[in-house]
Amino acid sequence: MKIAFVGKGGSGKTTLSSLFVRHVTASGTPVIAVDADINQHLAAALGLTDEEAAALPPMGAQLPLIKDYLRGTNPRIPSAETMIKTTPPGEGSRLLRVREDNPVYAACARNVELDGGAARLMVTGPFTESDLGVACYHSKVGAVELCLNHLVDARDEYVVVDMTAGSDSFASGMFTRFDLTFLVAEPTRKGVSVYRQYKSYAQDFGIALAVVGNKVQGEDDLAFLREEVGDDLLVTFAHSDWVRAMEKGRPHPFEQLEEANATALRTMTDAADASYEHRDWARYTRQMVHFHRKNAASWGNAKTGADLADQIDPAFVLGEGLADGIGGGLEGDLAVSGAQDAGVSSAPCAPLPA
Repeated sequence: MKIAFVGKGGSGKTTLSSLFVRHVTASGTPVIAVDADINQHLAAALGLTDEEAAALPPMGAQLPLIKDYLRGTNPRIPSAETMIKTTPPGEGSRLLRVREDNPVYAACARNVELDGGAARLMVTGPFTESDLGVACYHSKVGAVELCLNHLVDARDEYVVVDMTAGSDSFASGMFTRFDLTFLVAEPTRKGVSVYRQYKSYAQDFGIALAVVGNKVQGEDDLAFLREEVGDDLLVTFAHSDWVRAMEKGRPHPFEQLEEANATALRTMTDAADASYEHRDWARYTRQMVHFHRKNAASWGNAKTGADLADQIDPAFVLGEGLADGIGGGLEGDLAVSGAQDAGVSSAPCAPLPA
């Protein structure tokens, strides 16, 4: 399952995404955790030291390797240089699996030992000196979007992405890549304003959205969230001494997390499991193709000097039934059309590097 955490900056989405990762790995479930936020804090929230976090390999720096591996023998993609962040897989493309070992994970992922298990951690990386003043963060998360477009996951495994704050994630099609999006909201006007904006943008794309209230201190806070977000409110988190100790670099065993917050995490995993019942690989592929067409027309064709719509394999649908390694084949009788889904602007502030 692919799960996203979004919310206003400072809402606690990184903390809650790290708790969710810890909770899932404790049951032995394979997890890939991805820090796709502008502010890179997921590694620290998972217990890494500042030095260990700084040593994590940024995905953007491995973009040529990622492109070349995913391209495989796809005849529609003559070179890695013609791939952009939205390039969809087709016959001959290599697909990523959560449980496998491959060159992309070897270059970009590191195992993080947690209580009762381990997770693979991948990070987009922070701004570099050469980025300052000339690039926006959406050029960083392009590597994540490309990998998600080529990733085949199953019910009993997780990909958890800590997204950039606010509604900035709508600057790409990556917001459509998830089975369930947890929106972390504080019981404040600013906290719920991001929820309203996100729901408004997402409503035309069939995005499953669940609100997780955070920093809820009493019945008044709970009543406020219920009034503002209604049935979208899934669960709430209160103050946590366990989290405070973790933030000081003195984490206790995860089994000592407060029972109320542990129960909230179980509710979230139940909701994630239920969301998988609605997984629609055909729609997933259509949306992928839709945003690729938009990006190709907006900037990709000009950047690469090629008609990137030619990369679309009309008979390809991503899905679990594809053979391991090299993807290919049509599941069902659907021919993919990118014109079937309405869209929001996906033009980046700065193109993904070739």
